[in-house]
Amino acid sequence: MEVTAARRSFLCDIGMWADRTALHEAASMGRVLQLSQLIDSGSSVNTVTVDNVTALHEACIKGHPNCVRLLLRAGAQVDVRTIHGSTPLCYACTSGSLDCARLLLEHGANVNPSLTTLTPSSLQEACMQGMRLIEGGASVNMVAVDSITPLHEACLRGQVQCVRLLLEAGAQVRTHKLTPLCDACTSGSLECVRLLLKHGAKTNPALTSRTASPLHEACMGGTAHTSTATAIRIAICIHHCI
Repeated sequence: MEVTAARRSFLCDIGMWADRTALHEAASMGRVLQLSQLIDSGSSVNTVTVDNVTALHEACIKGHPNCVRLLLRAGAQVDVRTIHGSTPLCYACTSGSLDCARLLLEHGANVNPSLTTLTPSSLQEACMQGMRLIEGGASVNMVAVDSITPLHEACLRGQVQCVRLLLEAGAQVRTHKLTPLCDACTSGSLECVRLLLKHGAKTNPALTSRTASPLHEACMGGTAHTSTATAIRIAICIHHCI
């Protein structure tokens, strides 16, 4: 596909833009040999689509570490953002690819980028997949515009190990609005509930017209994947702390 003349993109000026190039396609499909040939033939690794997506974004969202490594060595910009504000690291975390995330961090990826209304932090994305990026310096208490923290995300998805790591790293258990404990009850994760209570989570937080207490969430049975027995155990666990 022919690339148009260089122009300034929405969030940053990284070079040229096009609807989609062969480089994007090769990175998305994990075709390392084709990607290498395109780079050797002069294709720009920093060409963006109209949505400011680079080949590096494509490789990260599909979890292709070999393509990521090749693009980074060829000079791909590690912190370029899409029109929605997502970096390649966000995409790597979304895909659950620890190898891609490590490569990006080794090349200086920012683990605490400024957030937009459409962009969770890299650590929030990582917690959704149960990954660990705390060692890279990510802020465990970074709050998105909807007041959601990485701990909320980990609890809502029942990621016990991630919750443990976040708490040990200083994640706050007492937050405004819906608390991590409520999310843990919603997910039906008894282990997450126990961890939060051990770290001082409030069982009777101030409620609003849109929030339920942890005990309410437990008694409602959590998600469709939560058995009645588990819901009862969570409710009893919380009740004994009230």
